[in-house]
Amino acid sequence: MAIKSSNVAVRVEPDIKEKAEAILSSLGISASAGINMFYRQIILWNGLPFRPAIPAPAPRKLQEMTADELQEKLARGLEQAKAGQGMPAEDFFDALRQEIVQSYV
Repeated sequence: MAIKSSNVAVRVEPDIKEKAEAILSSLGISASAGINMFYRQIILWNGLPFRPAIPAPAPRKLQEMTADELQEKLARGLEQAKAGQGMPAEDFFDALRQEIVQSYV
């Protein structure tokens, strides 16, 4: 008779486990099914199913900048515009869409 399942014992920080299981639960997926899916993706990709990386910092909000920082950014943007270093908004959004699509491939 073939074994239909195996146990996996791992140590995970309690808050990480809780948050991940809450997300899986909201998707209607048990923790066991989620881990099984993860393992299957490792096999499918012959490695991690994502690229380990440190995400780029999010742009700072206007309220988080000092007046000097804001003036510096505005001046830099004006200089770039005068030098013709910009691009039409439509081209920018097309490039952004393509970059987003490529990040999911």
